[in-house]
Amino acid sequence: MKPRIAIDAMGGDEGVRVMIAGAALARHRHPDFSFLLVGDQTRIEAALENHPGLRAASEIQHVDGVVGSDEKPTQAIRKAKSTSMGQAIEAVKSGAASAAVSSGNTGALMAMSKIALRTIPGIDRPALAALLPTLEDNDLVMLDLGANTEADARNLVEFAVMGAAYSRILYGYGRPRVKLLNIGTEDMKGTEELRDAAAALSRADHLPLHFQGFTEADKLSRGEVDVVVSDGFSGNVALKAVEGAARFVTDLLRSAFSSSVRSKIGFLISRPATELLRHHLDPNNHNGAVFLGLNGIVVKSHGSADAKGVANAVAVAARLVEDSLIDRIGESLSDIAAAIPKKGDVA
Repeated sequence: MKPRIAIDAMGGDEGVRVMIAGAALARHRHPDFSFLLVGDQTRIEAALENHPGLRAASEIQHVDGVVGSDEKPTQAIRKAKSTSMGQAIEAVKSGAASAAVSSGNTGALMAMSKIALRTIPGIDRPALAALLPTLEDNDLVMLDLGANTEADARNLVEFAVMGAAYSRILYGYGRPRVKLLNIGTEDMKGTEELRDAAAALSRADHLPLHFQGFTEADKLSRGEVDVVVSDGFSGNVALKAVEGAARFVTDLLRSAFSSSVRSKIGFLISRPATELLRHHLDPNNHNGAVFLGLNGIVVKSHGSADAKGVANAVAVAARLVEDSLIDRIGESLSDIAAAIPKKGDVA
């Protein structure tokens, strides 16, 4: 039986059309996968008319309800069984799908996923991980990006283990370089939780990762580290700052190159370089955040993603299914259980 990915077809700013177009693009990359398209059947079938190949590889599950972009997680949970997001997650829980992808409300997706799928044994809290572009060839894995506004030392160690497992799947690293996000690189800097987590990671030399201490937010794009770990509050703030800086640079260049005839000529001369920059900074090329630590694969696509961005998110889900993410994290935890401190037992 082909592995199957459940798509919440109703999520995102553009809705069904873009979700279906993205799934169709992803199918070309992963022809061995089939799809469960969850949402309004009439609208899904209309969108599929332009994608006969995807139609042949898909099943439609009709669901009327949709989780609103401004809906509180508690409200979404109460009506999970009647929404496209809730049913896409339920398909993973029941085994009808190997992974779920949604562009909908992040808080609702996290809450529903945690309740339905639970966490992997040995993981206290799931974390939201995403890829950030760097100056090097490979992207940076960063977590947590908003699932947990607070995290203690044990949580941070768990995040490091999960992020390293994700990095190994993506890039084949034996021992990914891991750092903790902090306000400075000195050992005495940061909160007690950060210092305790750093001490625990430094002692655990047998972990399948290479812990290299602290890093600051202005170093995220340098490519000097493979995984950066943070609590969800700090991580989300850093992510938004990086995204804002990328938009600022692209908007500034666009304005500068259109300011005069000479600037427009300069743009034509430098176009290959500016196109490379635009491609590198385009969030659609790095789309697909993963809820690591759940007993099932759930990928969050950015709400404003275009078809290419949705395709990248679906491709992330397919890659994690193919490389058995859950098993890889479980293996790491079983090997290093003694290295992860219990609450209140970190020095």
